Amino acid sequence: MFTDISVLFQIAGIGIIVALIHTILKQMGKEEIAQFATLIGFIIVLYIVINGLADLFNQIKSVFIF
Repeated sequence: MFTDISVLFQIAGIGIIVALIHTILKQMGKEEIAQFATLIGFIIVLYIVINGLADLFNQIKSVFIF
């Protein structure tokens, strides 16, 4: 249960940091780098979500395989 909450906080923290970096870079006029930073943040969150789904499917598989 606590790991689920920590994953949500990790994703939210990454989102806040990426939004902050994006805003700062965009105000500096470096929009391409800001988009690249946003893309990297999205890939990191996607990696976390895919790992979580893989764990979920392994747990479901272990329940139905005797």
